[in-house]
Amino acid sequence: MNLANLFRIAVKALGNNKFRCFLTMLGIIIGVAAVITMLAIGQGSKRSIQAQISEMGSNMIMIHPGGERRGGVRLSADDMESLKIEDLEDIQSQTAFVTYVSPVVNSSGQAIYGAENTPTSVYGINRDYLDIRRYRVEDGEMFTEQDIRTAAKVCLIGKSVADELFPDGQNPVGKVIRFGSIPMRVIGVLESKGYNSMGMDQDDLIIAPYTTVQKRILAITHLQEIVCSALAEEYTDMAIEEISSILRANHRLKDSDEDDFSIRSQQELSSMMTSTTDMMTVLLAAVAGISLLVGGIGIMNIMYVSVTERTREIGLRMSIGAKGIDILAQFLIESILLSVTGGLIGVVLGIGSALLVNILAAYPIYIQPWSVILSFAVCTVTGIFFGWYPARKAASLDPIEAIRYE
Repeated sequence: MNLANLFRIAVKALGNNKFRCFLTMLGIIIGVAAVITMLAIGQGSKRSIQAQISEMGSNMIMIHPGGERRGGVRLSADDMESLKIEDLEDIQSQTAFVTYVSPVVNSSGQAIYGAENTPTSVYGINRDYLDIRRYRVEDGEMFTEQDIRTAAKVCLIGKSVADELFPDGQNPVGKVIRFGSIPMRVIGVLESKGYNSMGMDQDDLIIAPYTTVQKRILAITHLQEIVCSALAEEYTDMAIEEISSILRANHRLKDSDEDDFSIRSQQELSSMMTSTTDMMTVLLAAVAGISLLVGGIGIMNIMYVSVTERTREIGLRMSIGAKGIDILAQFLIESILLSVTGGLIGVVLGIGSALLVNILAAYPIYIQPWSVILSFAVCTVTGIFFGWYPARKAASLDPIEAIRYE
């Protein structure tokens, strides 16, 4: 018997029990839809995190003072004064894989303008900081090198600070605000960056010349942090090696001495976040994939029922010349039709569900073609795997006994 006839017989047999077929396919439909939706949410989260880290500067390198041991007790990095302006200058002049370098000193406090005030942080930096952190000046201008040399009382404010101090919408540029007791003239407003992947408001800040913060607010001469950017993300490790070598030489550390500084990169954060989201995506997909297994068991169950119900039909067909391979092929085709049809409906439902999550919950999604293809391939294999045994049982029936079956 040719394949076309077997296909027509299979379609007719399934058509005689439409509702039962739909219930059988339901497990496959839910499984495929759940896998596609979960993978879309997982990949959307991963891409969103990567984009936010990239906005923060994916090639950014952060250098902090290291905790020194005194009397067997490791001191806090906040108590250390191991980073000096000479370290900054040497990194600027001696590295081949670093493009921008900026000192960072910061202090938390209250920003005040008239009757308005808001808690925030002031960051003392140089002009390279904006390129490293991907900030842009939306209104006004950046402070100059002359402002840094003279420790000028000027600053730029983030959008959140501007909204809190100037709720009536007036332009902050040119106004004098106070940070604690220090008056500072606003010379610019930063373009909004929103919240980062850790939920921190990137617009809740004031930036000023680092010399201003050092001398007028903190009264210190050391640096609390140095931030750099590598030529590109792939050069981050080489840049870290250069920086480490320079700092160890500057701080006169022996080979046996521990570093009195610590270096971290955004690449590390990106890798950690990516591995976490990948693991969560796999777990979500695995849980969703259980529905496929349940659907496959449902197909096996219904095919067993079908073989039992149609035992006499199988016996009659075999008695007039149908071979065991024809019976096997017929029931296998029915099983594959159930799984493939359920898979197609599941793909449509999965894509639709992912889009609804994006629209209604405003959650980032990314539907990868391979996830659709993989889900569809798995449900097809499921149909073959779980349909094989009932089909083989049907093919192995004795024609005489099958005809006598009541």
